[in-house]
Amino acid sequence: MQASIIAVLNADEKIRQLLETINFNGATLQYFSNGIELSAQWQNRSLNIVAIISKSEIMGASGISLLEALVNKKLPQIPFFIITQSAKENLLRFSLEAGVTDVFVLPLNSASLETRINFCISNWSSINIRVKRNVIKPYKTPFIKRLFDIVFAGSVLLVLSPILLLVILAVRLESKGPVFYYSLRVGTGYHIFKFFKIRSMYVNADQRLKDLKHLNQYSTTDASSDSTIEDNSPVLCDECIATGKKCRFPVYADNNQWCEKKYSVFKKASASAAFIKIKDDPRVTKVGKFLRNTSIDELPQLLNVLLGDMSIVGNRPLPLYEAEKLTTDKYALRFMAPAGITGLWQVEKRGKGDMSEEERLILDNNYAKNHSFFYDIGLILKTIPALFQKESV
Repeated sequence: MQASIIAVLNADEKIRQLLETINFNGATLQYFSNGIELSAQWQNRSLNIVAIISKSEIMGASGISLLEALVNKKLPQIPFFIITQSAKENLLRFSLEAGVTDVFVLPLNSASLETRINFCISNWSSINIRVKRNVIKPYKTPFIKRLFDIVFAGSVLLVLSPILLLVILAVRLESKGPVFYYSLRVGTGYHIFKFFKIRSMYVNADQRLKDLKHLNQYSTTDASSDSTIEDNSPVLCDECIATGKKCRFPVYADNNQWCEKKYSVFKKASASAAFIKIKDDPRVTKVGKFLRNTSIDELPQLLNVLLGDMSIVGNRPLPLYEAEKLTTDKYALRFMAPAGITGLWQVEKRGKGDMSEEERLILDNNYAKNHSFFYDIGLILKTIPALFQKESV
């Protein structure tokens, strides 16, 4: 019989040294750099993996998202543990509801780690029954909505392909940098996926955000009551540097990478806004302003629709740093509805300039309660005139 293996992901040297001191009842540790490597070797070599320990943020790519991916691949359900830098109570509760077996917050206690992991492995058959019963079943796209999404997205991409070619040329001519980029977004059921857009900002946009915080339309705090951000890295924000010099919220474009969360001063105040929006943002290029006002920069998201990550109509998928604030019972409902390119709040409030964060979240919840195929068709028809509102979004 093949020896039992405990798979360990993203572990730094300090965590590895601690794990090596623990007696896992004969199971050996095997290290993997990411979830792709883990799933590939697990399937190809038929490894006898009895547990997974992943060093990750709960909402990170190697957290709940990885657990969901392994389940979708029909791999054996085994204890899944997360080691994280910090975790709020609502995130801990959500992770357990999503199927995570246990969460360990740094710094680690080896005795507690050994007891809890060995107990879960030894009693997994009993624990797994309870976990399956408690796991939240995510929204599943109805066949008619999925069919409509594929036909609509494919048709629009085909018809607008000449315009896309002109846009690509214009972006290339105006400013240096890649035409397309992607960042990680949280959609239906807190599923994390790659979100595609056409670049509408200068490549150093994230570094300039700290100088524009006072223009945030959703800010609920006094702009003067902040502390400065030192640009120790052109890529990482202060929070990323503090948690291991690895970007937690990256944006990717070709071989370039930026930190999407170059706004750490917003998190230093307990009442900081969950959303960031700057009117007439100076980081936006001239071509980018046109792309945004006409929503042409959103066209690559039709690829996300074809891939099944989102729909034409739904609640907007959020960046990780926004989604992690919305795991309370009051707002988690928005993630139980389809994620989409356009939705209720875009139609109801776009161009009016008076939408608060609370109103946006309420509209998201209203859509989650009332959405249907014909309701979506109505929103699509209302979206067309909304695209030509004069507000700079």
